[in-house]
Amino acid sequence: MTTMPFPAREYLPVLRELTSAFAERLRTGDPAAPVPDCAGWTLADLGTHLGNVHRWAATVVTTGEVQPQDFAQLPGAELPSWYAEGAQLLLGALEATDPADRCWHFGGTEKTKAFWFRRQVHETAVHLADSGSDHVLDPAVAADGVDEVLGAMLPRVTRWHAVPQLPGPVTLRATDTGDVWTVHPGEPPTLGPAADGAEVEAPARDLLLRLWKRTGPDPRVTGEAAKALLAAPLTP
Repeated sequence: MTTMPFPAREYLPVLRELTSAFAERLRTGDPAAPVPDCAGWTLADLGTHLGNVHRWAATVVTTGEVQPQDFAQLPGAELPSWYAEGAQLLLGALEATDPADRCWHFGGTEKTKAFWFRRQVHETAVHLADSGSDHVLDPAVAADGVDEVLGAMLPRVTRWHAVPQLPGPVTLRATDTGDVWTVHPGEPPTLGPAADGAEVEAPARDLLLRLWKRTGPDPRVTGEAAKALLAAPLTP
């Protein structure tokens, strides 16, 4: 079983590994290659997006304040090196800060910088999968990503999408880590105690990517509520 979330600083080596793998993918991949799960994007578009996300998050962490999202910034140099520079800015900002310091973020009531350690790991992990990288994501990290979607994103789904209408509780099981979550209907749905009802079972990485509406191996799904949860947009 995974203890979630991890202590904030334990995300740093994971983030360093993931950003390095993404930079390598930019170095070795075709910039014009399409990204199937990001309609209309190429690998270069994906790298530009994630590089801008890292720079934006680094500024939020450094200032502690909400910042405008200027994701139209284009690399002024070779994309892989520009991306790696942005990743290093983010890592440096996180390494230099106290996770307990107050900070704006969009994911809950505890407004501290710890949020950004976790958020940037999973932002990078999902986009690394988008890039076609063969990097193997640690199942415990993937399970933590599932927990972030269900525990931090789903309660705030109305910021981005209509509330998912669930006819009953849904239990999600990560078959490789043993982690279990039960989502209960509500306005919006929330995590709660175990309950009989619909189920979704798959390895943690497959659950994570499916919750982010990425393609991949089909999980084992039973019950209409499970189908409704998987069909609903839950994330920004």
